[in-house]
Amino acid sequence: MAALAPLGSAQADDVGAVRSSFDSVFGTELRGPPTYSTDFERQLAAAAEASHGRIGVAAVDLRSGRTLSVLGDQRFPMASTSKIAIAATFLEGVDKGKWSLTSEFPMLVPVASKPFSTAVAPVRPGQYLPASKLLELMLTRSNNYATDGLLKVVGGPDAVNAWVRRAGITDWHLDRDIATLVRDDGALDPARVIDKRDSATPLAMVTLLSGLYEGKWLSKSSRNTLISIMGRCVTGRRRIPAGVPDGAMVHHKTGSLNNTSSDVGIVETPEGDVFAVAIYVTGQGSRPNRELRIASIARTVYNGYQSESSSTRRTAAR
Repeated sequence: MAALAPLGSAQADDVGAVRSSFDSVFGTELRGPPTYSTDFERQLAAAAEASHGRIGVAAVDLRSGRTLSVLGDQRFPMASTSKIAIAATFLEGVDKGKWSLTSEFPMLVPVASKPFSTAVAPVRPGQYLPASKLLELMLTRSNNYATDGLLKVVGGPDAVNAWVRRAGITDWHLDRDIATLVRDDGALDPARVIDKRDSATPLAMVTLLSGLYEGKWLSKSSRNTLISIMGRCVTGRRRIPAGVPDGAMVHHKTGSLNNTSSDVGIVETPEGDVFAVAIYVTGQGSRPNRELRIASIARTVYNGYQSESSSTRRTAAR
């Protein structure tokens, strides 16, 4: 993860040039604020420019509370980033004594079925594994069979939605298990259609990430389990991790579906600063292009917060 240079202010000037083409597809109300007041905001808007789809970003500095977003209040497909809340719901059950990390449950393996042939895709029990292993597979490798196994244990999407509501988070909703979501994927293009099913706003996701990191809803042990596993994520190396320098620690979860790629997580800097970021990218021509955009946005967020933090430290030292 080599250090990368910040975006220049000239790139921010390109935002207006592409806005008309974006607006012709989505309408001006979907593009977000037309102007930004600081260089950091303008650089972020340029990095998240999306003339070939929609890009949603939200970030919050956990030290200062400074929050930025581009299309942060619009819905984007969560894909596998929803697995963070599934894990949190399960860990709440651990905290309440309903089950433990050593409890064994089966992975749920999809049975072949045609898209939309049933309301819920059929699955069969697979290998039984301890919950700790299922969590590890779900969050580090985005294993769908492990996810659906734990999702069934907690009570399905409704139980996860109930946990999210208890946490006080709105604009976040899970509608399907992963087997159904994957089987029926591709019917809608998220670069051209806003589908509220299985979706969240970037601002809702950074609220979720920040609260979990700060230990608001889980015991210290469960919080540490979740954040530690996210720190071992092996998917998405070309996404957020590629946009931050060596020495930064990234606890994250990726998501990928038809024409959409995402990465959300917590970044701890070598200087001791911490920020949460959620990046949802649709369109852009290909998955490699989407991943490049995610890395560029992560770099912009990292450099912007570090610049502001350094300025604050210099002021405090005077």
